[in-house]
Amino acid sequence: MKLKKEFFAGETLDVARNLLGCYLINGNCAGKIVETEAYLENDSASHSFKGKTKRNGAMFGEPGTAYVYFTYGMHHCFNVVTNKKGIGEAVLIRALEPVKGINKMKLNRKKEDIKFLCSGPAKLVAALGINKKHNGASLINGKIKITEGEKPKEIVSTGRIGIKNNAHLHYRFYIKGNPFISNGKPTFPASACQQIC
Repeated sequence: MKLKKEFFAGETLDVARNLLGCYLINGNCAGKIVETEAYLENDSASHSFKGKTKRNGAMFGEPGTAYVYFTYGMHHCFNVVTNKKGIGEAVLIRALEPVKGINKMKLNRKKEDIKFLCSGPAKLVAALGINKKHNGASLINGKIKITEGEKPKEIVSTGRIGIKNNAHLHYRFYIKGNPFISNGKPTFPASACQQIC
């Protein structure tokens, strides 16, 4: 069953946890969400920190909107807009466990090893065929959708990956023991940040 607007309209950190175990679907390709990362409006690492711009406009839209941006001159990343319209918060989908359309994902990624098809935010976007044209699309009424899944037994929270500002905040969440999470590591010792939620 598709997730409703009320799900996405929750507190962003809660949505980041609750998305784990749900399914991200684009056409015939689908994956279980196994890793997320939250970005809040008052967070200097967030695209929305300095206010609304042409690039980040979708982030200020209705909860349940896709925010897709281009980064490093070569990759797209997929985010789920959360909280209330005008707030500017979102959850980055960091990794998926492929469950449907795996052969298509392999072609899209030019990779054979299923463990590395969606084990990172740029990888999963390429695997599912998501790009900038999906920016601002509704995840409630659009072609890309997120559906309910099973609640994970254990969730781990750590600092965030690949950023400098506020990397220490425990805004990254993943399903404990899942082999499909990204291989990135927090920018400070894991022993100082890992905890079971």
